[in-house]
Amino acid sequence: MTTIDATTAPGRPGGTDTTPVLQARGLVKTYGRVVGLDGVDLELHRGEVLAIIGDNGAGKSTLIKCLTGAEIPDQGEILLDGKPVHFKRPQDARTAGIETVYQTLAVAPSLDVAANLFLGREVRRKGPLGSVLRITDRAGMRERARQELRELGISTLQDVTVPVENLSGGQRQAVAVARAAAFGSKVVVLDEPTAALGVRESGQVLELVRTLRDRGVPVIIISHNMPHVFDIADRIHVQRLGRRAATITPKSHTMTEAVAIMTGAAEA
Repeated sequence: MTTIDATTAPGRPGGTDTTPVLQARGLVKTYGRVVGLDGVDLELHRGEVLAIIGDNGAGKSTLIKCLTGAEIPDQGEILLDGKPVHFKRPQDARTAGIETVYQTLAVAPSLDVAANLFLGREVRRKGPLGSVLRITDRAGMRERARQELRELGISTLQDVTVPVENLSGGQRQAVAVARAAAFGSKVVVLDEPTAALGVRESGQVLELVRTLRDRGVPVIIISHNMPHVFDIADRIHVQRLGRRAATITPKSHTMTEAVAIMTGAAEA
């Protein structure tokens, strides 16, 4: 198995801290006789984009679910900033600073952009209005939403009071990514972020990923779109039959070679 050292991998932003922000060691997850993960290792460093690719049934989704608290691994350990963590539910991972944007997006269509950014984390007004009457600080949330969108360079969402149901697919994806960026202090995980998007909107989402990386936020992206993977990723984790088949980079391997490793047509 070919594994590229993350501290020297081509394309990885420079830095002296070699401790992974997020690391998995020997993760095992079974469902009866079905093996979802078979001793999987993974390392994610600060300021990098790690793509996870693999054929259907390779264990990509199971791996992400274990890393984000949706599943509990049967064996192995997960470390955040070098310290073991034990996520029993997604909220545990969110509290630790790991935000996930699933393919289904999980946005509330009837709510506006600002309300979606603070969904489940609504800010209440100061004083008795917030503590007793539990009135939300709508103006404050909208101002912070505008600021977050500006910092991410999202120019397609000028009005944060627009209901999400009136937005295009790419704009909805931008809202979901912005929400993850606003609260994902450690890691942002994106599951098929460009699926069902057009060329222009896909490009905008990939630019958002670059912005997150430039801000020092490491990103895990799961995708079947190989051109997008090779365009955005610093390193590529190849998953096959529940195991890590290889960790490569866009400079060390071609797309054809990556697909060959992924399908088992070639050894890493």
